[in-house]
Amino acid sequence: MSVLSHYTVSIDYDLYGMRKHSSSSRPAGAPHELDLRRYASLVDLCAEAWETYPNIRAFGNFSNYLSFADIERLSSDFSVYLQHHVKLLAGDRVAVMMPNILQYPVAMLGILRAGCVVVNTNPQYTPRELRHQLVDSGAQCLVVFNNMLSTVHQVITDTKVLPVVTTELGDLFSFPKSMIFNRIARRRLPKFTAKFDVELLMFAEALNLSNGTALEPPRIRSEEIAFLQYTRGTTGVSKGAMLSHGNMVANILQVDSWFEGSIATAEEIVITALPLYHIYALTVNCFGFFHQVGLNYLITDPRDTDRFIKELRHLRFSGIAGVNTLFKSLLSHDKIKQVDFSFLKYSSGGGAAIERSVADAWEKLTGKTISEGYGLTEASPVVCVNPFELAELTGCIGTPVPATECRIVKNDGADAEIDEPGELYVRGPQVMRGYWERPQETAEVLDHEGWLHTGDTSLLREDGYSKLVDRKKDLILVSGFNVYPNEIEQVVASQCWRGRGNWGARSENN
Repeated sequence: MSVLSHYTVSIDYDLYGMRKHSSSSRPAGAPHELDLRRYASLVDLCAEAWETYPNIRAFGNFSNYLSFADIERLSSDFSVYLQHHVKLLAGDRVAVMMPNILQYPVAMLGILRAGCVVVNTNPQYTPRELRHQLVDSGAQCLVVFNNMLSTVHQVITDTKVLPVVTTELGDLFSFPKSMIFNRIARRRLPKFTAKFDVELLMFAEALNLSNGTALEPPRIRSEEIAFLQYTRGTTGVSKGAMLSHGNMVANILQVDSWFEGSIATAEEIVITALPLYHIYALTVNCFGFFHQVGLNYLITDPRDTDRFIKELRHLRFSGIAGVNTLFKSLLSHDKIKQVDFSFLKYSSGGGAAIERSVADAWEKLTGKTISEGYGLTEASPVVCVNPFELAELTGCIGTPVPATECRIVKNDGADAEIDEPGELYVRGPQVMRGYWERPQETAEVLDHEGWLHTGDTSLLREDGYSKLVDRKKDLILVSGFNVYPNEIEQVVASQCWRGRGNWGARSENN
């Protein structure tokens, strides 16, 4: 069997369902071993930060900040509300429907501390999409941004949700900023007056209901579900990937090992423009930098590039993650050169391939290469990463993170040779438990040996780096030849957009 794996890691088979393995390949400065039993749960991981560094800033948004002590106190209050007023039990599901605002980490950690399961919900969902996710997950409570109440109102009676906790942008801002931001936000939206058939409660009221009541922390085991993260997976209807506390902790430690030696505890600022309800920002930014005692600076609407750059101009940030369109939008803005990139240590891109012209322009502006990687929701999500010290964009997804095995398998089930494409299989402690209440779909992607069949076509190069070709199911046959849509998109992109210094200018040949 041809297996691309990473360096030795101590691990129990019974705990994570994975055997020991080793390889000589590892990034410079990375540890030889990961202690994946260091934390029993995400709560334990976070508790280390707020107990050790209570006064360090943990999250920022519109120049308002919450310290690690603030996060501990507020999330405890919300957890008490869920336990004593909603009467939720360990394992019950709570949906969260918010953009990147300070209330997100408070609510999310409050749910986890109550032993409940977070159901992350896209605020841009249509009523049909929201109904499916709330019904499928069996969510019993919903925390929602006020702007989305109209959508919630259309579906709420079809669900098991009883209390709906609503919040506005400035609810956790200091006074008078809270009043000013909320008043401005209300003016920009039509007033929503429809009557709900379930209890509506403001987020601040839910926090106040704790009234000094002590949290009764349940015992949370690593195999218990932390998140139902909805995805279409390799095919079919949207389904909830069951990500356990152990899955998430493992991936956080795997990613952190890649940063070791390059970031300093309690000193870093990461720009979190990708939505926290998405698994990448959740794992790498939210939890990864929480574990490193860094500041997550939340960008609520990255499409508002004027405001985005205004926020960047007053921050000495060391990291930023984005997608191709986000980097392109920043590069095309006439004030981007006013941003201070001298503290930037890394830039990472995902979601889709970064265009070469975008990567070149970003490197020219910032002095840093955009490092690409590969992941999927079912793997919590990070599977492969490129080193951050690369001189240029490689077009590869890198090598597996620690304790991760990858195989490239041909249609006949045989392992692919070097430079031969095949479906990427993944095995490691970050791989999900399965799809929520969908045993057949789970069996289709998780085999009896623990390999996750990703549905993505990849190949292994001679130098040990993997390259993603495309979705296996998106393969097009043209005159007997295999053609991948990703290759077509790259050609179109190179023709439609001119290179450096001319962002947004369409080619005459388009």
